[in-house]
Amino acid sequence: MKTNQQQPKSSPLSENAVRETLNALYSFDSRHIFATLIRLLGDFDIAEEALHEAFRIALEQWPRDGVPANPKAWLVSTGRFKAVDGIRRRARFDVLEDADALADPSSEDAEAWDDECLEDDSLRLIFTCCHPALPPDAQVALTLREVCGLATEEIARAFLTPAATLAQRIVRAKAKIRDARIPYQVPGHAELPDRLEAVLRVIYLVFNEGYSASSGPLLTRHDLSEEAIRLGRLLVELLPEPEAQGLLALMLLQESRRAARSSPSGELILLDDQDRALWNREQIAEGSALVERALLSQRFGLYTLQAAIAAVHANAMDAAVTDWAQIAALYEILMRADSSPVIELNRAVAVAMRDGPAAGLDLVDAILGRGNLADYHLAHAVRADLCRRLGKTTEARAAYEQALVLARQEPERRFLERRLRELRD
Repeated sequence: MKTNQQQPKSSPLSENAVRETLNALYSFDSRHIFATLIRLLGDFDIAEEALHEAFRIALEQWPRDGVPANPKAWLVSTGRFKAVDGIRRRARFDVLEDADALADPSSEDAEAWDDECLEDDSLRLIFTCCHPALPPDAQVALTLREVCGLATEEIARAFLTPAATLAQRIVRAKAKIRDARIPYQVPGHAELPDRLEAVLRVIYLVFNEGYSASSGPLLTRHDLSEEAIRLGRLLVELLPEPEAQGLLALMLLQESRRAARSSPSGELILLDDQDRALWNREQIAEGSALVERALLSQRFGLYTLQAAIAAVHANAMDAAVTDWAQIAALYEILMRADSSPVIELNRAVAVAMRDGPAAGLDLVDAILGRGNLADYHLAHAVRADLCRRLGKTTEARAAYEQALVLARQEPERRFLERRLRELRD
């Protein structure tokens, strides 16, 4: 591959045409380019500056000289060259192992700047941001900022954290990576299972916040769930492990219901009441195929099991034909792998649908009786619904009121208030 000085150019284009080309490159490839610049320059902030400088120079030069044959390689080479030039002017070489080699745009390293190399660097960046030496909240923030390219203010709004606090969290995480010399690499085979789990957990947390916002005026945050799915696709493409496929399947199957989960005015619509014609059948088909592939591997885990449950829901064309026996059985298997109270609560819902509300209520009361999920609004909402279905109006009202105290998302609060009014009428 030729460097930016040597690459053949296309015919000169208008500034508007170049701007459109660069906007498309920035939207789809800038984080890949950024990941490679981090590897070459060894510093997050310098790489960020280099990325934007490369795009600025391209906007100046490409209308005159034409778009290079390999624009991504051109941007990497130009960004690296300008960064090293700036470092030399400031006489700072501490972040570079070999400043002369990096500054030489004809170095052999440039020969490997193809799409595969850029994708490999993106995978390295994901594992670096999710390194276990970093606190979990920092892993999420750093991944959204550096891998997804979300602004600090966007991330802060999504997770109800002051922007200054989140910015400091990101700064500390970058400093930890630098000072602890955390390797910028995909872990070896022996480390991969534990390290992959951290990456999957971060993507899962990001998706969950997008699928059902923990608080605020909106039921969902499409930007976050979209980024999580993008990360999931990238991970499956670069590292097609069964659990990565399972997580992507889970996200696609859950996301397939987005259009039906709320009314045009933003009111929450429960699963049984959703218009299934609005469900995204392409996402359901893709997610179902991924579930089957992961299950056939016999090396699946929690995400694949959850995806299998989501697939049963997604493939029921009507709520009345949902196979609750299969769902309850899958939750039994899931509980053997992870006996968390939330999974136990979801199993109680499935049992209630299979065996009747009284059976489900016994299970929910046992969970709450142990002190588990006392501060989880959905546990009280489930109990309220089961009591309502059993005609236990007083208990239902009390449970709805407790759920309302704990809920922080406005659509959920309005739904609970409607249920309370119905019981009082």
